[in-house]
Amino acid sequence: MLQLCWVRRGRALLGRRRLWLLRAARHRSQHVDYKPIRKVMVANRGEIAIRVFRACTELGIRTVAVYSEQDTGQMHRQKADEAYLIGRGLPPVQAYLHIPDIIQVAKENEVDAVHPGYGFLSERADFAQACAEAGVRFIGPSPEVVRKMGDKVEARTIAIAAGVPVVPGTDAPITSLTEAHEFSNSYGFPIIFKAAFGGGGRGMRVVRSYEELEENYTRAFSEALSAFGNGALFVEKFIEKPRHIEVQILGDNYGNVVHLYERDCSIQRRHQKVVEIAPAAHLDPQLRARLTHDAVRLAKQVGYENAGTVEFLVDKHGKHYFIEVNSRLQVEHTVTEEITNVDLVHAQIRVAEGRSLPDLGLRQELIRVNGCAIQCRVTTEDPARGFQPDTGRIE
Repeated sequence: MLQLCWVRRGRALLGRRRLWLLRAARHRSQHVDYKPIRKVMVANRGEIAIRVFRACTELGIRTVAVYSEQDTGQMHRQKADEAYLIGRGLPPVQAYLHIPDIIQVAKENEVDAVHPGYGFLSERADFAQACAEAGVRFIGPSPEVVRKMGDKVEARTIAIAAGVPVVPGTDAPITSLTEAHEFSNSYGFPIIFKAAFGGGGRGMRVVRSYEELEENYTRAFSEALSAFGNGALFVEKFIEKPRHIEVQILGDNYGNVVHLYERDCSIQRRHQKVVEIAPAAHLDPQLRARLTHDAVRLAKQVGYENAGTVEFLVDKHGKHYFIEVNSRLQVEHTVTEEITNVDLVHAQIRVAEGRSLPDLGLRQELIRVNGCAIQCRVTTEDPARGFQPDTGRIE
């Protein structure tokens, strides 16, 4: 009996040792790809560039700014350790979209990684691929994931495969007004046209009757073509007066994904978010659990790395529907940072270096909500010109 106990104890110790060795080997293998980042370039301007520079400075990383000819005096240029002109002879927006110049600056100045910020090239798979081919790390998801999430039709297909509910809509971009008619006949009005290759409210048109169909199809196509270089649209059933809830996610290169709870961005104007609240007020705990679970499940389905946001609509019955993934940092990431005490830009950079989320102390059970935070969009507009964007001194 004594001998049997010792045998059992010996086997248990051996089993524990094997488990420890396996964990140690796995831990060592995770660090094989770790490469410290010493210099970061931000392929952007303004507030987000300064935000990333601040994080880099805190981490002891050298910073590089790029600027257009019209932005020589902008603050983001002054806040960086180094700054280089791009897009010579081009208008400002085109300068920041000029991939060859940005890649050339990165290669000539020994840049380790590029942070795209938000807007401009942040959701362009070709930019992420150009960085990879130049041997420069892209601080964001892989080019393939950026491509999949940027294509709203493919993103819907992935969500369906992951078992995440989606709003009824077309499986592929429509190619004619006739297809829009057929969808309307099947699902009734209201419907909404959406740009297949972009977001931010551009190329979105709500249609409430057959009489409005042709005009809104033409306008949505034109807006999408102008904003994203591709006029492809898809059609969805329009959910009346939904709550718009988005879940912040963070993934690493080893299959780990966590959520950092949700933000409510239901208060919008012209499909642009005006007020952002984290966490969402008066959200049923069971609904919160379903939203965050589905966001993580979708991210794991696609092999998501780095920071991103999974967006949902919640109807008046409490049913939620996936609408899109923003495969980048969002403007409103700061309210999530306030309630979770997690610096998302720090995490982005560390993940790009090859760190795992557990290495960074980012385990789901350790992420807690502390208080609430609200962010508001302040715009300068001219009421005499239909509230068009305007500039001027605030007095």
